[in-house]
This record gives sequence, C-alpha cells and structure tokens, in this order.
Amino acid sequence: MTMLLVFGGLILLLLTGMRVYAALGLTAAAILIIFEGGIGSVADTVFAHLDKPILITIPLFVFMAQVMIKARVIDDLYDMAHTVVGHVSGGLGVATVLSCTIFAAISGSSVATALSIGSSAIPQMKRFGYPERNALGVIAAGGTLGILIPPSGPMILYAIVSEVSIGALFLAGIIPGLLMALLFSLFCVVQARRNRSLSAPPWAGWGKVGSALRKSIWAVMAPPVVLGGIYFGVFTASEAAAAGSLYALIVAVAVYRNFGITDLWNCAFQTMRTSMMLFMIIVGAAIFGYAITIIRLPVGVTEMVAGLGLSPLGFILAVMVMIFIMGMFFESIAIILITTPILLPTMVALDIDLVWYGILLMINLELAMITPPVGMNLFVIKGITDAPLMDVVRGAAPFVVLMLAGLIVLVAIPELATWLPYSAGFGR
Repeated sequence: MTMLLVFGGLILLLLTGMRVYAALGLTAAAILIIFEGGIGSVADTVFAHLDKPILITIPLFVFMAQVMIKARVIDDLYDMAHTVVGHVSGGLGVATVLSCTIFAAISGSSVATALSIGSSAIPQMKRFGYPERNALGVIAAGGTLGILIPPSGPMILYAIVSEVSIGALFLAGIIPGLLMALLFSLFCVVQARRNRSLSAPPWAGWGKVGSALRKSIWAVMAPPVVLGGIYFGVFTASEAAAAGSLYALIVAVAVYRNFGITDLWNCAFQTMRTSMMLFMIIVGAAIFGYAITIIRLPVGVTEMVAGLGLSPLGFILAVMVMIFIMGMFFESIAIILITTPILLPTMVALDIDLVWYGILLMINLELAMITPPVGMNLFVIKGITDAPLMDVVRGAAPFVVLMLAGLIVLVAIPELATWLPYSAGFGR
C-alpha cells in the first residue's frame, strides 16, 4: 500500500508537467514530514550526494559536446560517412547510422544526435530519392545511440545513483552500442534492396574518399581519445572528460578556426544551464532515495520479490517489461531516478550484475525515445522536418523491433556488456 501511495503521488505530480527534480523533492518532503516530522535531514543528504568529485564529468562532457557542435564538426562527419558508403545499396541509411554512431560518442545525448545529424542527413537522403518515412525512422532510431554509446548523460546519472563505476559503464556500452548500429545498418541495406526504385549517388572515387577521411579525422578521433584512455588506464573517467574537453577546444580553435570568444561564452553558458539542471535532478533523486529508505520501501520490494520466488532472470525480465511501459509515458531521467533507488537493493540481493543491468536499462531508455506517446526523438524529428508525426512513428517502428531483438540478445549473453570493462580491470 505504501509503495502505491508513493508511486501514485510521484506519477501524479509528473503528469501535471512539474519538473522531475521538483516532483521527486516534493514527494520526498511529504514522506519525511509524515514519518520524521520535518525535513531537517535534507541538507546533510544533499551535501553528501553533491560532494563527489565524479560529478565533474557532467559539465566537462557537456562542454566537450557543445564545442564540437559549435565548431560544426558534424558537417564533415556526415560528408565522410556519405562519401565512403553512400554509393552502396542502402548506403545513405548506413552513412546516417555511422554518423549517428560517431556523433553519439561525442555528444552523449540522443536528442542532440537526432537534431544535429537529422538536419544534415534528411535533406540529402530525400534528394537521392530515399523514402521520407524511411529517412525519418533512421534518424529517430540512430539518434537513440546517444544514450548507449559513451559518453552518455543517462549512463552517468545511473552510475551516480547506483554508485557503479562510470568507467566500467562507458566500456560496457561500446559493444552493445556497435551491435545496435550494425543491426540498424543491416536493416537499411535490406530495406533498400527491397525498394528497387531507390537510387544511390555514384561512387565518389578514392580521391574524394581520402579527402573526406582527412577532413573528418578530428571528429573520428574524439571517442578513442576519451574511451581509449579509460580502457588503457591512462586516466580516470573524470580525467577523460577533461581530456575530451581540451581536445575539443584544440580542434575548434587550431584546426577548424571558427571558434571565438563569443562561441566559448555561449558554450560555457549552455554547459552551465544543462549541468545545473542535472545537478538539481541529482538533488531531487538523493532526497527521494533517502525518504524511501526511511520508510523501508526498497526492503519491502526485496521481500516481495523473495516471496514470489523469482529467479534473477525472471526479475530482470519483469523489470524490463515495466520500464518499457514506463518509457511510453516518462522521460529517461525520470525512469532512472524513480526505479533505481527502489530496485537496487533487490538486484544486490539477487546478485545481479549492476553494470550489465545498467546497459539493459540504457537500451530500454533508447526504446523510450522512439515509442509514442512521449518519444522525445519522434518530436525532435517532426520539429526539424515538419513531417506528420504518424509518418515519423511508422518510420521508427521497425527499429523498435530491432532494439527489442538487441535487448533479448544482451539478456541472453551478458558478456557482450561485461567482457570489455572487466578485461580492463574494473571488478564487479
């Protein structure tokens, strides 16, 4: 009964359009007033959660993405992908997925990936006769890779709430992210071969391919700089974020030479706004987590699961179904912050690998980005193309099936997520 009241109150507040951090904070405050008689313990809880050096990764990765976007690195990135594979059957779709994959490893945001790649790719795809609905679906789905391929904003948030190593999660997302990109690319090829009227541009020639690769090398090298350093133990996740930001600044100022003081100010301002929003969400989650601990809600969930006799696999499957349904109505950040504090003790009790679960969660959050009625990427694509929303939904529908297939594969083969981080020395 207590769980229903807590969830019911929180969901009711979220449905009013209230900010996630405010809904979490108000729900937690109500619980604390009822069960403790006041909110005097909130200050200590907030300080304890914000006094963590790892939080510096948030503004640094956001700043890195802002600089790379402002320097218009994305233009060269899509040109490279288009030049290299655009001439093969389905090549425009594959080029778009490839661009989304690389940009996802720069931006860390699904919305930013869909918006940036979509603005460049959709006009090109339509120009060469690519069916509009198919083009919309490729961008909507490809943009979701921003959640799974590190660095990822939701991944960092999950790591902070669950106290799982950010470096381990980053490495764990690489193979599943590339697997998803491969599934999307293969589907584009199959889809193009079924549509014989679909044209493709002629082969650009080795000269243009070489030129495109040279121009895009700075964008392509950004992910190895960040993730390679973590994997080989050169620096920690926090230091990787700083290295990525420095790399982005050097590329923007010294290579592209289109980045001035005004651009630096704008990037810093946008970084501040985004980071403060995330910090407020972390504060709300911290207070909510403390409040539900006071009323022993996580313990109650653990005891309920134990009473049902669910195996770890059965529990994971039940949670995945629940999160898939939640993803149709709530944004990814809300899902992480509502579910993780409650489910974490149960997963620990069942000896579920939290890194593996984190990647399963990220894939499910990818699905949330393209499943109506509240799929953020669907609205982003509609906004930049003015296409009917149902066309975007229908174009993205096959990719929902592909993501579900990828989720099932990862449930069946956890090593796809866990091998890389544990081989790099991150323990369970």
